[in-house]
Amino acid sequence: MKQLALLLMSGAALSLAAFSAPASAGDRYGQRPPVVLSPDLTAPWVMQLSGQAAPRGGVVYRTQPRAVRRAVTQPRIQQAQPRRVTIVALAAPRVKPKPASQIDHRFLPQTVSYNGKEKPGTIIIDTSERYLYYVMSDGKARRYGVGVGKEGHAWSGTEKITRKAEWPGWTPPAEMIKRVREKEGRILPAHMEGGPANPLGARALYLGSTLYRIHGTNQPWTIGKAVSSGCIRMRNQDVTELYELAKVGAKVIVM
Repeated sequence: MKQLALLLMSGAALSLAAFSAPASAGDRYGQRPPVVLSPDLTAPWVMQLSGQAAPRGGVVYRTQPRAVRRAVTQPRIQQAQPRRVTIVALAAPRVKPKPASQIDHRFLPQTVSYNGKEKPGTIIIDTSERYLYYVMSDGKARRYGVGVGKEGHAWSGTEKITRKAEWPGWTPPAEMIKRVREKEGRILPAHMEGGPANPLGARALYLGSTLYRIHGTNQPWTIGKAVSSGCIRMRNQDVTELYELAKVGAKVIVM
């Protein structure tokens, strides 16, 4: 620092001497005087190098960078959203029905031997074994698995097929509507048009003057069980096959 100050002072003295001496025409070819900085301009540099504060009104050059203030960012507080409760969450769990593919193979249609006395075209229903037989010629019968009347609704007897219908409509009797409403709490329709959702399924064979029928079902997993109100249930594909085989007036034996 002292050496720098001495150099500046000596430069200033030389500049004064150059201006005080008389100038001549040959001086322009001589050595030019050194360039000297004004003390007002060098003062900030000197003060900067010496570590002293700059004079008032002077330019301050900082040797160290200004401290960078880090902004403290507050974490965003996300407002908790209220949990949505859907109707599905409140509803009672539904029991998944048993797929038709899982029906006991015993109840799938097959041709079996028959050595009884009934004529071909006769239908025999064994409610205890849950089988329906359509008697064929040459000692054969076509056997189907069926669903039968539940306890209190089972019946037996001999009837005839009085009518056949494709995709029949369903008109539940008044006593059935009352019974289901009181015991099960369900409201049955006064009438339901035929279709895949109709409980009578794809085909129906009406038995005499009774309210009973051999019909299809949209609940094939109930085949082989006692679940109906007295009607004989079959898979839709099976009752469609029987519908083509059986004739109006055919004898039906329920035992």
